[in-house]
Amino acid sequence: MDCPLNRGKIVSGMDAVIEGIEKNKVKLVLVAKDTSEKSKKNIKYVCTNNDVNVIELSTIEELSRIIGKKQKAIIGIIDKNFSDGILEKCNRG
Repeated sequence: MDCPLNRGKIVSGMDAVIEGIEKNKVKLVLVAKDTSEKSKKNIKYVCTNNDVNVIELSTIEELSRIIGKKQKAIIGIIDKNFSDGILEKCNRG
């Protein structure tokens, strides 16, 4: 599978995701369920203030494996179509 990271559709890590949100680039944030409560609270606060959806799912290990990076608990989706597809899939269950 071709990783969307290579096509500039995502950013990862707290600082990069917050920067992307503040620049109105991030359309959706994925947060691993096993992320620290402090980090979850911080990213959710930033997302709420910038009208960005947050989905909590999977584990840090799994999200990291999917994007091909180590220890990434927070992922920002930049591409609107990619974001919409993820939201649609999550809403369908």
